[in-house]
Amino acid sequence: MAYGDDAVFVPSAARTTNGDSGAIFIEKGDFISILISTTAASGTPSMTLFVEWSHDDTTFAVSDPVDTYTAAITGTGLVVKQFAVKGTTFRLRWVIAGGTPSLTFSASRYVTS
Repeated sequence: MAYGDDAVFVPSAARTTNGDSGAIFIEKGDFISILISTTAASGTPSMTLFVEWSHDDTTFAVSDPVDTYTAAITGTGLVVKQFAVKGTTFRLRWVIAGGTPSLTFSASRYVTS
């Protein structure tokens, strides 16, 4: 993956439980934009997203201030947010709550200086 390339790092799938993307290495860059594309929702879902950083590819932590999306995702649509790069590796973590929640979503990234 070249610097500045757009890449899907969480493939589209229906999800009903908490999870994360796994470790994603950032070769270089000062900022990362993360696009969440939600194409289906059922039940009464509410999904909160967190970007967590690591310098050793193993221990991840939410930065201070917290790198999170400002509002929970509750339906279909596109959401993009830019974050300052705070480590060599990141992961996207999601927490899904609500009554019989199901969200079909994918996540893409774009790193820039």
